[in-house]
Amino acid sequence: MALDPQEMETPRRPIVAIILNWNGRKLLERFLPEVIANTDPAVTRLVVADNGSTDDSVALLREKFADKVDILRFPENLGFAMGYNRAILESGEHEYAALINSDLATDPGWDTTLLRFMDEHPEVGAVQPKILSYDDPGRFEYAGACGGYLDRNGYPYCRGRIFGTCERDEGQYDTAAEIFWASGAALMVRRELYLAVGGLDPDFFAHMEEIDLCWRIQLAGYKVAVEPAASVRHLGGGSLPMGNPRKTYLNFRNNLLMMHKNLPDSVRRGALLRRRLLDTIAWGRSVLTFNWKDARAIFRAHRDFATMRRRYIAHPDENILPEVPGGKRNILVDYYLRRRHTFDRLDHETDS
Repeated sequence: MALDPQEMETPRRPIVAIILNWNGRKLLERFLPEVIANTDPAVTRLVVADNGSTDDSVALLREKFADKVDILRFPENLGFAMGYNRAILESGEHEYAALINSDLATDPGWDTTLLRFMDEHPEVGAVQPKILSYDDPGRFEYAGACGGYLDRNGYPYCRGRIFGTCERDEGQYDTAAEIFWASGAALMVRRELYLAVGGLDPDFFAHMEEIDLCWRIQLAGYKVAVEPAASVRHLGGGSLPMGNPRKTYLNFRNNLLMMHKNLPDSVRRGALLRRRLLDTIAWGRSVLTFNWKDARAIFRAHRDFATMRRRYIAHPDENILPEVPGGKRNILVDYYLRRRHTFDRLDHETDS
C-alpha cells in the first residue's frame, strides 16, 4: 500500500509518529491541530493511517492538514494491531516509531523528550510518556497512567492507576522508571526492534496487544520505560468505552492469549489454571449482579481462547515475570484485601 499521492517530500527524520484513524473525523478535527502544534517537524514526521474509514476523514485531512501530515490509506478496517503493523512497515525507514491514539493531545516537546531518552538509553526498546486525563488534566488516565506493570496472575496495573482508581498527578511519579508495559495510547519504540519481534499481534485485534508486545521486547533482551518529563492527555474510550461487553470479551480473551504465548512450559499450565479460576469468579460476580452481557462475554472469551491458543506453538524458555518490576506481586490481594488503592502504598520490595 503506497502513501497517498499528496505525501509531503521531506528529509529523513528519526521519528515517524503514526495516528491510526477509523471514522474519526471529529477526533481528528479536535485533537490533530494540537498534536501538530506540539510536534517538532525537524525530528518527527506525522502520518495518519486511515483504517478504511467510510466517513469524510480523508477529505478533512486533505483539505485542512495536507501540508502538515502524510496520509496512508488502507481499503478496510484492519484493527488496531494490524493497522499499526502495516503503517509502521509502509511508512519508511525511521529509527523510531511512535504510536499515537487519535483521541490524544500532546504537550510541547513530547517527541523530542522521548527521542532524547531513547538516544541516552540504548537498552530501552520502548518508552511511554506520562498520560493524563484530557477531561481532568490533574488526574492520571486509565490507559497507561505513568507506566504499566503486570502481576504474577497477569493483571495489569500502573503507576497512578490500579484497577478503576486513577490518582491525581501531584508529581509523585515524575521520575523515569523501568516498567513492564508501555501504553499503546502513546508508545515510542525502536522500529527495527518492533519489526523483529513481530509487532502487535493481529489476532488480538485490540486490547492487551501492547502488553504482549512489551513482553516480547523484554524477552528479546530490552527494557521498557516511562519518561514522565514528556506528557500527553488522553480522552480514552474513543473506540470501546468501559463497560462495553466487546471490550470485556477482548480483555479477558487477550489476557489469556498473552500469558499462553509468553510463559514457558514449566509454569504456563499452572499460571493459566489460576487465572481461569479467577476469571470464573469474575464471571460469577457478573451473574450475581445480573450483568448478563459481561457474563456472556467472559464465557465466550474462554471458549475462543481454547481454540485460538492452538495458533501459538512456540514459547519462550524463560519466565521473566519474577525478574521484572511488579512480576511477583498479587495485585488483587493488595487492592481488595490490603486496601492499597494507590501505587505509592504498595510494598515495592516485592516489585522485583
